Amino acid sequence: MLTATTTRADEPELPAIAERFVSSPRGARLARHLAVRRMEEWGYPAASDVSCSVALVVGELAANAVRHGRVPGGDFGLRLALDLAAGLVRIEVADAASAKRPPAAPPSSYPEGESGRGLLLVDVLAARWGSEPRRPVGKTVWAEVPLEVPTRL
Repeated sequence: MLTATTTRADEPELPAIAERFVSSPRGARLARHLAVRRMEEWGYPAASDVSCSVALVVGELAANAVRHGRVPGGDFGLRLALDLAAGLVRIEVADAASAKRPPAAPPSSYPEGESGRGLLLVDVLAARWGSEPRRPVGKTVWAEVPLEVPTRL
């Protein structure tokens, strides 16, 4: 996890955010809206490529936390940090389900499948992504979205 936000010397500190949400579709939607608002506060308008990429990644990771990481009475957490020196936004979504970890690589999906494309989207939009165990229980799935969206989209 990132513990500090790196900024240029001439800019004010841009603090990371960390919030908890009810593990529900509404909670996932609120997490995505919060991410878009924070991106605007960091100077990336909602319609910008980087803000849209962050919104999509947050939406997918939050939806996965709700669908696959939900435990009775458990919430999920979202953390966003802007690292200007590295040129990226770090997204972390934490849930309480230790046993259900995402695959190391995005699964292949057949066009007629109803699910399974979310991590493919994360893989395209993020410079890198992964997961790590959380103590005492759970996991954190993270992704790093570049501030300049690649042209391969």
